[in-house]
This record gives sequence, structure tokens and C-alpha cells, in this order.
Amino acid sequence: MKTTKIIYWVTTSIICLFASTAIMMNSEMAKEGTAHLGIPRWLGLEVSIGQLVGLVLLIVPAVPARFKEWAYVGFGIMYLTAVNAHISVGDPIGNTIMALVFFGILLTSYFSFHKLQKANS
Repeated sequence: MKTTKIIYWVTTSIICLFASTAIMMNSEMAKEGTAHLGIPRWLGLEVSIGQLVGLVLLIVPAVPARFKEWAYVGFGIMYLTAVNAHISVGDPIGNTIMALVFFGILLTSYFSFHKLQKANS
């Protein structure tokens, strides 16, 4: 149980730290990155707002499990869409692998969350 809790908090913290960079969506690097992938500026801003909402849903323990589930779904869709976008524009494999690594971290967080939920019930 203690190991599962540590795994959950470490992986969830990594996801949330990465999501907290959404605050910098107005930086020149972010604008160039979204333009390179063919993502409209308005969609990039919506995704960054969604990341911040998801960050709060995942990190606050008092949030009901159903809301956390939807945050996991949103992050999962975002990472898989990033993989698709990088492949479609012909980016180096490193960019695609990073999105897959974060997807793997997200899955680890998700499964450990469910293990904790099951243990607490």
C-alpha cells in the first residue's frame, strides 16, 4: 500500500509539473511549436487551460474520483494526439517518444490511483 501511494504521488507529480508548463503558452517557443504542428493558436490556448484544470483535479485529494477519471482521459487524449501530430509532420522520433513516455507515466499514475481506491474501499 505504501509503495503504491509513493508511485501514485511521484507519477502524478511528474504529470502535474509537466502540465504546469501550460502557463507558458504565450511564449515564443510555444507559439512556434504549435504553428509547426499545424495547431491553431486558439486550440493551443484551450489545451493549456484544460491542462491547468486537469492539474488541479489530479493533485487535490478532495476531488471526487469521477472528476479525476475525466482528467486522466483528457491528459491521455492530449498525449496520444501529440504522438499523432509529431508523426504526421515528420518530426524526429525523439519528440514522439517523449509524448509516449508521458503517456506511460500517466498510465502508471492512473493504475496506482485505482489500486489506492480499491484498497480504501
